[in-house]
Amino acid sequence: MSEGSKPLKMVTCPGCDAKTFIPGDLPPLATEPCKKCGHAIMMPMQLRQFELRSKIASGGMGTVYRAWDITLERLVAVKLMKKELLNEPKMLESFYLEARACAKLNHTNIIHIYTFDEWDGERYLVMEIADNGSLDARIDKLHLLPELQVLDVGIKIASALDMALKHDLLHCDIKPGNILFNADHEPKLVDFGLARKTDAEQEGAEFTRGTPYYVAPEKIKREPETFLSDMYSLGATLYHAITGFVPFDAPTVEEVVLAQVQTPLRPPNEVVPEISQATSDALSQALAKNPGDRFLSYDEFIMALEAARSLLLRQQSQVPEQQEQPKRLTSWWRR
Repeated sequence: MSEGSKPLKMVTCPGCDAKTFIPGDLPPLATEPCKKCGHAIMMPMQLRQFELRSKIASGGMGTVYRAWDITLERLVAVKLMKKELLNEPKMLESFYLEARACAKLNHTNIIHIYTFDEWDGERYLVMEIADNGSLDARIDKLHLLPELQVLDVGIKIASALDMALKHDLLHCDIKPGNILFNADHEPKLVDFGLARKTDAEQEGAEFTRGTPYYVAPEKIKREPETFLSDMYSLGATLYHAITGFVPFDAPTVEEVVLAQVQTPLRPPNEVVPEISQATSDALSQALAKNPGDRFLSYDEFIMALEAARSLLLRQQSQVPEQQEQPKRLTSWWRR
Protein backbone atom coordinates (compact mmCIF):
# COMPACT_ATOMS: atom_id res chain seq x y z
CA MET A 1 0.00 0.00 0.00
CA SER A 2 1.44 3.34 -1.05
CA GLU A 3 1.91 6.16 1.42
CA GLY A 4 -1.27 8.20 1.90
CA SER A 5 -3.59 5.54 0.47
CA LYS A 6 -6.72 4.60 2.45
CA PRO A 7 -6.85 1.32 4.39
CA LEU A 8 -9.00 -1.37 2.75
CA LYS A 9 -11.11 -4.18 4.19
CA MET A 10 -11.86 -7.35 2.25
CA VAL A 11 -15.51 -8.46 2.42
CA THR A 12 -17.84 -10.76 0.44
CA CYS A 13 -20.49 -9.15 -1.73
CA PRO A 14 -23.97 -10.52 -0.79
CA GLY A 15 -25.08 -9.96 -4.37
CA CYS A 16 -22.48 -11.90 -6.37
CA ASP A 17 -20.43 -13.62 -3.59
CA ALA A 18 -17.25 -12.08 -4.96
CA LYS A 19 -14.43 -11.16 -2.59
CA THR A 20 -13.85 -7.42 -2.86
CA PHE A 21 -12.34 -4.49 -0.99
CA ILE A 22 -14.16 -1.54 0.54
CA PRO A 23 -12.65 1.52 2.28
CA GLY A 24 -11.55 0.49 5.74
CA ASP A 25 -12.62 3.81 7.25
CA LEU A 26 -16.32 3.30 6.44
CA PRO A 27 -18.42 3.43 9.63
CA PRO A 28 -20.18 0.19 10.68
CA LEU A 29 -23.41 -0.51 8.69
CA ALA A 30 -22.42 2.04 6.00
CA THR A 31 -22.51 0.67 2.45
CA GLU A 32 -20.43 0.85 -0.70
CA PRO A 33 -21.56 -0.44 -4.16
CA CYS A 34 -19.89 -3.61 -5.39
CA LYS A 35 -17.55 -2.88 -8.30
CA LYS A 36 -18.70 -6.06 -10.07
CA CYS A 37 -22.48 -6.18 -9.62
CA GLY A 38 -23.40 -2.86 -8.01
CA HIS A 39 -25.02 -4.52 -4.97
CA ALA A 40 -24.65 -2.60 -1.70
CA ILE A 41 -21.79 -4.00 0.40
CA MET A 42 -22.01 -3.20 4.10
CA MET A 43 -19.18 -2.51 6.51
CA PRO A 44 -19.62 -5.28 9.13
CA MET A 45 -20.61 -4.38 12.69
CA GLN A 46 -19.70 -6.43 15.77
CA LEU A 47 -22.25 -7.09 18.55
CA ARG A 48 -20.64 -9.46 21.03
CA GLN A 49 -20.05 -12.68 19.04
CA PHE A 50 -22.34 -11.61 16.19
CA GLU A 51 -20.90 -10.00 13.07
CA LEU A 52 -23.60 -8.14 11.13
CA ARG A 53 -22.78 -8.54 7.43
CA SER A 54 -25.70 -7.38 5.27
CA LYS A 55 -29.19 -5.95 5.56
CA ILE A 56 -32.19 -8.23 5.06
CA ALA A 57 -35.14 -5.90 5.72
CA SER A 58 -36.31 -2.82 7.62
CA GLY A 59 -39.49 -2.22 9.59
CA GLY A 60 -41.08 0.17 12.04
CA MET A 61 -39.19 -1.22 15.04
CA GLY A 62 -35.78 -1.76 13.50
CA THR A 63 -33.63 -3.38 10.83
CA VAL A 64 -32.88 -7.07 10.37
CA TYR A 65 -29.36 -8.07 9.33
CA ARG A 66 -27.80 -11.29 8.12
CA ALA A 67 -25.09 -12.05 10.68
CA TRP A 68 -22.44 -14.63 11.52
CA ASP A 69 -22.28 -16.17 14.98
CA ILE A 70 -18.51 -16.43 15.51
CA THR A 71 -18.85 -18.70 18.54
CA LEU A 72 -21.25 -21.30 17.10
CA GLU A 73 -20.18 -20.73 13.47
CA ARG A 74 -23.64 -20.35 11.98
CA LEU A 75 -25.70 -17.76 10.11
CA VAL A 76 -28.33 -15.94 12.15
CA ALA A 77 -30.60 -12.92 11.79
CA VAL A 78 -30.08 -9.94 14.09
CA LYS A 79 -32.88 -7.41 14.55
CA LEU A 80 -31.36 -4.11 15.64
CA MET A 81 -33.79 -1.73 17.32
CA LYS A 82 -33.88 1.82 16.01
CA LYS A 83 -31.91 4.09 18.34
CA GLU A 84 -34.58 6.78 18.27
CA LEU A 85 -37.02 4.31 19.86
CA LEU A 86 -34.80 3.39 22.81
CA ASN A 87 -36.26 6.18 24.94
CA GLU A 88 -39.88 5.34 24.10
CA PRO A 89 -41.20 2.94 26.79
CA LYS A 90 -44.09 1.61 24.67
CA MET A 91 -41.86 0.77 21.70
CA LEU A 92 -39.24 -0.76 23.96
CA GLU A 93 -41.90 -2.92 25.62
CA SER A 94 -43.12 -4.03 22.19
CA PHE A 95 -39.56 -5.10 21.32
CA TYR A 96 -39.33 -7.06 24.59
CA LEU A 97 -42.76 -8.57 23.93
CA GLU A 98 -41.71 -9.90 20.55
CA ALA A 99 -38.65 -11.56 22.10
CA ARG A 100 -40.55 -13.11 25.00
CA ALA A 101 -43.52 -14.25 22.92
CA CYS A 102 -41.43 -16.05 20.30
CA ALA A 103 -39.09 -17.53 22.89
CA LYS A 104 -42.02 -19.36 24.53
CA LEU A 105 -43.12 -21.00 21.30
CA ASN A 106 -41.33 -24.06 19.95
CA HIS A 107 -42.81 -24.71 16.51
CA THR A 108 -41.22 -25.48 13.14
CA ASN A 109 -43.13 -22.64 11.50
CA ILE A 110 -42.51 -19.96 14.12
CA ILE A 111 -39.17 -18.18 13.92
CA HIS A 112 -36.84 -19.36 16.70
CA ILE A 113 -35.41 -16.76 19.07
CA TYR A 114 -31.85 -17.36 20.27
CA THR A 115 -31.19 -14.36 22.51
CA PHE A 116 -32.15 -10.79 23.36
CA ASP A 117 -29.38 -8.52 24.55
CA GLU A 118 -27.90 -5.05 24.79
CA TRP A 119 -24.35 -4.13 23.76
CA ASP A 120 -22.69 -0.74 23.56
CA GLY A 121 -26.03 1.09 23.62
CA GLU A 122 -27.62 -1.21 21.01
CA ARG A 123 -30.62 -3.42 21.77
CA TYR A 124 -30.92 -6.41 19.51
CA LEU A 125 -32.75 -9.67 18.97
CA VAL A 126 -30.94 -12.72 17.57
CA MET A 127 -33.07 -15.27 15.76
CA GLU A 128 -33.18 -18.07 13.24
CA ILE A 129 -32.45 -16.84 9.74
CA ALA A 130 -35.20 -16.97 7.11
CA ASP A 131 -33.88 -14.88 4.24
CA ASN A 132 -35.43 -16.60 1.24
CA GLY A 133 -38.02 -13.87 0.78
CA SER A 134 -41.48 -13.22 2.21
CA LEU A 135 -44.92 -14.33 1.03
CA ASP A 136 -45.50 -10.69 0.19
CA ALA A 137 -42.45 -10.62 -2.11
CA ARG A 138 -43.57 -13.85 -3.80
CA ILE A 139 -47.01 -12.36 -4.48
CA ASP A 140 -45.38 -9.23 -5.93
CA LYS A 141 -43.18 -11.36 -8.18
CA LEU A 142 -45.66 -14.03 -9.32
CA HIS A 143 -48.97 -12.11 -8.84
CA LEU A 144 -50.62 -15.31 -7.66
CA LEU A 145 -49.11 -18.51 -6.24
CA PRO A 146 -49.91 -22.15 -7.11
CA GLU A 147 -52.87 -23.51 -5.16
CA LEU A 148 -50.89 -26.37 -3.61
CA GLN A 149 -48.23 -23.98 -2.34
CA VAL A 150 -50.85 -21.68 -0.79
CA LEU A 151 -52.57 -24.62 0.91
CA ASP A 152 -49.21 -25.82 2.28
CA VAL A 153 -48.46 -22.36 3.71
CA GLY A 154 -51.98 -22.13 5.15
CA ILE A 155 -51.79 -25.51 6.90
CA LYS A 156 -48.40 -24.75 8.45
CA ILE A 157 -49.14 -21.18 9.58
CA ALA A 158 -52.53 -22.22 10.99
CA SER A 159 -50.67 -24.87 13.00
CA ALA A 160 -48.23 -22.20 14.21
CA LEU A 161 -51.12 -19.96 15.31
CA ASP A 162 -52.72 -22.91 17.09
CA MET A 163 -49.48 -23.40 19.04
CA ALA A 164 -49.49 -19.70 19.98
CA LEU A 165 -53.12 -20.00 21.10
CA LYS A 166 -52.22 -22.94 23.35
CA HIS A 167 -49.85 -20.48 25.07
CA ASP A 168 -52.69 -17.89 25.31
CA LEU A 169 -51.17 -15.68 22.62
CA LEU A 170 -52.80 -13.89 19.71
CA HIS A 171 -50.47 -12.67 16.94
CA CYS A 172 -52.66 -9.69 15.92
CA ASP A 173 -50.72 -8.85 12.73
CA ILE A 174 -51.01 -11.73 10.27
CA LYS A 175 -50.16 -10.58 6.74
CA PRO A 176 -48.00 -11.76 3.80
CA GLY A 177 -45.05 -9.64 4.96
CA ASN A 178 -44.92 -11.52 8.27
CA ILE A 179 -44.52 -14.95 6.65
CA LEU A 180 -40.91 -15.54 5.64
CA PHE A 181 -39.24 -18.53 3.98
CA ASN A 182 -35.98 -20.19 4.93
CA ALA A 183 -33.45 -21.84 2.61
CA ASP A 184 -35.64 -24.98 2.47
CA HIS A 185 -38.71 -22.89 1.49
CA GLU A 186 -40.30 -23.60 4.87
CA PRO A 187 -42.69 -20.79 5.91
CA LYS A 188 -41.89 -19.04 9.19
CA LEU A 189 -44.26 -16.79 11.14
CA VAL A 190 -42.44 -13.68 12.40
CA ASP A 191 -43.02 -10.33 14.14
CA PHE A 192 -44.89 -10.88 17.39
CA GLY A 193 -44.49 -7.17 18.22
CA LEU A 194 -48.28 -6.66 18.38
CA ALA A 195 -49.01 -10.01 20.06
CA ARG A 196 -51.03 -10.02 23.25
CA LYS A 197 -52.51 -12.43 25.78
CA THR A 198 -55.94 -13.79 24.91
CA ASP A 199 -57.39 -12.31 28.10
CA ALA A 200 -55.59 -8.95 27.88
CA GLU A 201 -57.69 -5.81 28.00
CA GLN A 202 -58.07 -4.30 24.54
CA GLU A 203 -57.15 -0.72 23.76
CA GLY A 204 -59.70 1.86 22.68
CA ALA A 205 -58.25 2.18 19.19
CA GLU A 206 -57.74 -1.56 18.75
CA PHE A 207 -58.84 -1.57 15.12
CA THR A 208 -55.75 0.45 14.17
CA ARG A 209 -53.52 -2.49 15.08
CA GLY A 210 -52.67 -4.66 12.10
CA THR A 211 -52.94 -4.00 8.37
CA PRO A 212 -56.27 -2.78 6.90
CA TYR A 213 -56.29 -5.29 4.01
CA TYR A 214 -56.16 -8.24 6.40
CA VAL A 215 -57.86 -6.94 9.56
CA ALA A 216 -60.94 -8.76 10.89
CA PRO A 217 -64.32 -6.92 10.92
CA GLU A 218 -64.75 -7.33 14.70
CA LYS A 219 -61.49 -5.45 15.32
CA ILE A 220 -62.74 -2.60 13.18
CA LYS A 221 -66.01 -2.53 15.14
CA ARG A 222 -64.06 -2.61 18.44
CA GLU A 223 -65.67 -5.88 19.40
CA PRO A 224 -63.77 -8.52 21.41
CA GLU A 225 -60.81 -9.96 19.53
CA THR A 226 -60.19 -13.71 19.69
CA PHE A 227 -58.16 -16.32 17.80
CA LEU A 228 -60.89 -16.07 15.13
CA SER A 229 -59.53 -12.62 14.27
CA ASP A 230 -56.11 -14.13 13.52
CA MET A 231 -57.87 -16.85 11.52
CA TYR A 232 -59.61 -14.18 9.43
CA SER A 233 -56.30 -12.41 8.79
CA LEU A 234 -54.68 -15.69 7.71
CA GLY A 235 -57.64 -16.35 5.42
CA ALA A 236 -57.21 -12.89 3.87
CA THR A 237 -53.48 -13.52 3.44
CA LEU A 238 -54.08 -16.84 1.67
CA TYR A 239 -56.83 -15.24 -0.46
CA HIS A 240 -54.33 -12.61 -1.63
CA ALA A 241 -51.70 -15.26 -2.39
CA ILE A 242 -54.02 -17.53 -4.38
CA THR A 243 -55.96 -14.89 -6.34
CA GLY A 244 -53.40 -12.09 -6.64
CA PHE A 245 -55.88 -9.67 -5.08
CA VAL A 246 -56.68 -8.66 -1.49
CA PRO A 247 -60.25 -9.66 -0.45
CA PHE A 248 -61.35 -6.02 -0.31
CA ASP A 249 -59.72 -3.08 -2.06
CA ALA A 250 -60.63 0.58 -2.37
CA PRO A 251 -58.96 3.95 -3.10
CA THR A 252 -58.69 4.91 0.59
CA VAL A 253 -57.95 3.13 3.86
CA GLU A 254 -61.33 4.24 5.21
CA GLU A 255 -63.12 2.58 2.30
CA VAL A 256 -61.09 -0.61 2.70
CA VAL A 257 -62.01 -0.75 6.39
CA LEU A 258 -65.69 -0.16 5.57
CA ALA A 259 -65.63 -2.91 2.94
CA GLN A 260 -64.21 -5.39 5.46
CA VAL A 261 -67.36 -4.86 7.53
CA GLN A 262 -70.06 -4.38 4.89
CA THR A 263 -69.08 -5.71 1.45
CA PRO A 264 -69.87 -9.39 0.71
CA LEU A 265 -66.80 -11.49 -0.07
CA ARG A 266 -66.23 -12.58 -3.65
CA PRO A 267 -65.28 -16.28 -3.41
CA PRO A 268 -61.74 -17.05 -4.58
CA ASN A 269 -62.87 -19.30 -7.45
CA GLU A 270 -64.97 -16.47 -8.86
CA VAL A 271 -61.79 -14.39 -9.08
CA VAL A 272 -59.66 -17.25 -10.43
CA PRO A 273 -61.89 -20.03 -11.86
CA GLU A 274 -59.06 -22.60 -11.72
CA ILE A 275 -59.15 -22.60 -7.89
CA SER A 276 -60.83 -25.76 -6.60
CA GLN A 277 -64.22 -25.54 -4.92
CA ALA A 278 -62.90 -27.09 -1.70
CA THR A 279 -60.13 -24.49 -1.36
CA SER A 280 -62.50 -21.65 -2.22
CA ASP A 281 -65.03 -22.84 0.38
CA ALA A 282 -62.38 -23.18 3.12
CA LEU A 283 -61.03 -19.66 2.58
CA SER A 284 -64.52 -18.19 2.31
CA GLN A 285 -65.50 -19.70 5.66
CA ALA A 286 -62.33 -18.38 7.33
CA LEU A 287 -63.28 -14.94 5.94
CA ALA A 288 -66.86 -14.95 7.25
CA LYS A 289 -67.91 -11.52 8.56
CA ASN A 290 -69.38 -13.04 11.71
CA PRO A 291 -66.67 -14.76 13.82
CA GLY A 292 -69.19 -17.44 14.80
CA ASP A 293 -69.53 -18.49 11.16
CA ARG A 294 -65.80 -19.24 10.83
CA PHE A 295 -64.19 -22.55 11.76
CA LEU A 296 -64.62 -23.35 15.45
CA SER A 297 -60.93 -24.17 15.88
CA TYR A 298 -57.64 -24.15 14.00
CA ASP A 299 -57.93 -27.94 13.84
CA GLU A 300 -61.13 -27.57 11.80
CA PHE A 301 -59.51 -24.99 9.52
CA ILE A 302 -56.45 -27.21 9.03
CA MET A 303 -58.64 -30.24 8.29
CA ALA A 304 -60.51 -28.27 5.60
CA LEU A 305 -57.25 -27.10 4.00
CA GLU A 306 -55.77 -30.62 4.14
CA ALA A 307 -58.93 -32.08 2.58
CA ALA A 308 -58.74 -29.50 -0.23
CA ARG A 309 -55.06 -30.37 -0.74
CA SER A 310 -55.77 -34.11 -0.92
CA LEU A 311 -58.55 -33.61 -3.46
CA LEU A 312 -56.33 -31.38 -5.57
CA LEU A 313 -53.46 -33.89 -5.53
CA ARG A 314 -55.85 -36.68 -6.49
CA GLN A 315 -57.25 -34.64 -9.38
CA GLN A 316 -53.79 -33.75 -10.63
CA SER A 317 -52.62 -37.37 -10.50
CA GLN A 318 -55.60 -38.47 -12.61
CA VAL A 319 -54.92 -36.00 -15.44
CA PRO A 320 -51.90 -37.86 -16.96
CA GLU A 321 -53.83 -41.16 -16.90
CA GLN A 322 -56.75 -39.58 -18.77
CA GLN A 323 -54.37 -38.10 -21.30
CA GLU A 324 -52.55 -41.40 -21.84
CA GLN A 325 -55.67 -43.58 -22.27
CA PRO A 326 -56.51 -42.54 -25.89
CA LYS A 327 -52.91 -43.38 -26.89
CA ARG A 328 -53.28 -46.92 -25.48
CA LEU A 329 -56.64 -47.41 -27.26
CA THR A 330 -55.17 -46.25 -30.57
CA SER A 331 -52.27 -48.65 -30.13
CA TRP A 332 -54.73 -51.51 -29.45
CA TRP A 333 -56.74 -50.79 -32.63
CA ARG A 334 -53.54 -50.82 -34.72
CA ARG A 335 -52.58 -54.31 -33.60
